Amino acid sequence: MSGDFDSVRVVGVSRHFGRRRALSTISLTARSGEIVGLLGPNGAGKSTLIGVLATLVAPSSGEVRYGDRPVRELGPELRHHIGLLAHELHLYPELSARQNLTFFAGLYGLDRQEIVDRALERAGIVDRADDPLSNFSRGMRQRVALERALLHRPRLVLFDEPFTGLDDQAVGLVADRLRVLAADGCIVFMATHDLDLADGLVTRVALVRSGKLVSDEPADADLRARYRELVRQA
Repeated sequence: MSGDFDSVRVVGVSRHFGRRRALSTISLTARSGEIVGLLGPNGAGKSTLIGVLATLVAPSSGEVRYGDRPVRELGPELRHHIGLLAHELHLYPELSARQNLTFFAGLYGLDRQEIVDRALERAGIVDRADDPLSNFSRGMRQRVALERALLHRPRLVLFDEPFTGLDDQAVGLVADRLRVLAADGCIVFMATHDLDLADGLVTRVALVRSGKLVSDEPADADLRARYRELVRQA
């Protein structure tokens, strides 16, 4: 597929919603194999930045470059390289897990049966594959949505609070999935305010506060202590 890339560069991105500045002149770069933790309190601008990276929110100024090319050069083809798991899971509750994944695989023109079977196995729900999602727990729906976002093997993977509603076992499954994605060369962004879940998983930390990038650095062994230090300095 044309338009592939091995880095994403945010260059001076700001985003205003009326008089409110959600992002203020943010610049950072992420490369294949990295899991970048977008950390910060609720309302810091993490979800807005995820939306910008996903091309769903247009910057008020600045740009994002995928490889060495901006969005305007890549066009709609770019979204074939992006996978997004947001707060809204974008699933149909009246359909089964298999039907949901089959539908979304079809949108990408994929060989549905083999890909869907693998996705169901990775989600750990083969025995519930034909049950309607309305009968699933939030955590099970989250796992289906994760696989929905990855069906087309995207290069850039964007997760906004991916551990919401998951029990400990499911958290482990999702964390392992993220590590495999990075090992396979994906660029992974994970927005979260849960330091316990980010610790030991992210390889880099981008701390966002009040729409500003406070720090962009390799993940520290003691993430919680480093986070407190950065917040005090901000």
